[in-house]
Amino acid sequence: MKHSTDRILTTHVGSLPRPDDMLEVLTAKMRGQPVDEQALDARLPGAVADIVRQQVDHGLDVIDDGEVGKPSFILYADERLSGFDQRDAPESEIARARHYLAGSREFLAFPEYYQPETAASRGTEGQRPRQSVCTGPIAYKGHKQLQRDIANFKAALSKFSAVEAFLPAVSPNQIAYRRPNEYYRTTQEYELAIAEALREEYQAIVAAGFLLQIDDPQLVTHYMRNPELSIEDYRRWAEQHVELLNHTLRDIPREKIRFHTCYSVAFGPRIHDMELKDVIDLVAKIRAGAHSFEAANPRHEHEWTLWETVKLPEGTVLIPGVITQSTAVVEHPELVAQRIERFAGIVGRENVIGGVDCGFASTARSADMPTSVVWAKLDALVEGARIASKRLWGRN
Repeated sequence: MKHSTDRILTTHVGSLPRPDDMLEVLTAKMRGQPVDEQALDARLPGAVADIVRQQVDHGLDVIDDGEVGKPSFILYADERLSGFDQRDAPESEIARARHYLAGSREFLAFPEYYQPETAASRGTEGQRPRQSVCTGPIAYKGHKQLQRDIANFKAALSKFSAVEAFLPAVSPNQIAYRRPNEYYRTTQEYELAIAEALREEYQAIVAAGFLLQIDDPQLVTHYMRNPELSIEDYRRWAEQHVELLNHTLRDIPREKIRFHTCYSVAFGPRIHDMELKDVIDLVAKIRAGAHSFEAANPRHEHEWTLWETVKLPEGTVLIPGVITQSTAVVEHPELVAQRIERFAGIVGRENVIGGVDCGFASTARSADMPTSVVWAKLDALVEGARIASKRLWGRN
């Protein structure tokens, strides 16, 4: 994993806005509808090359494929894991299926804000939501799609040079959540089966020469999504899932792993986000060479000092969000620089990479942020890193 040895490097979380001409087919995949896979495969190389070029042109250093071929950072796994059937969601789950925050602390506190139609529920009128249910042994079957993604990304990188490249992959924890188990005897067996299947994807990404990013918003959103839990209940749950993830990542070099967690809520009040003070010690136990987390939005910016309270393995990189997806306001580069410098003062300038709070398009149809604003924010990130680098390395 590259460190900021002579300047502050920049990166992002993974998802970037998909091309307009791909939205229809990706939305269909997200709903479990049949699509023309040959046409999608033919379109993807150009789409990946274009998003790689844009990242390089805008000055980002550590880049990915924008997840342009995925309908969402979670749902892509539905076609890569066997053992699941798609069914109509039961009545008890319809509200949750239509809005990902339904039933959460946040939704219950602000129903007048979250009740109106949002990007998460748009286009679902008249349709019965679907639910994945585990009905048989789980195994990885996504080798073709994964190798396609790897080949397209490598081809694009041969044309446009980057400092380093990563590919995101969903965590076992994220897949197990709200996918009922009707096959395995226990929850532990069920979650371990998911983990072992996804491990094949993790190993293949690293074997291809890329950094592996584990996407696990559920680690910190579980408390907000489940109002019945106390902090103590949540921490017991989180400890078990940190242990599971570390088991899944066994033997994969730590320096090849980036771990990302975030609070999933983009635009919203967010007063029920888990506070970092209640989970930072568990996050620090995750077997990763870098930690990507929210640090720019107003609910979490103050938490930067907490990183002074934990001991991280030597050389661990912090990738704080120094711009955020939670507001359309484009951050001033000077503010971005100041945020970077805070973390450099804690872990050293070489162990900080400027990042983003969360992905800019967690699903293909995410519409909270216009594409032009996304790139303006990323430009602010790059310029802020340049300003911070001048000060941190004492250059004119």
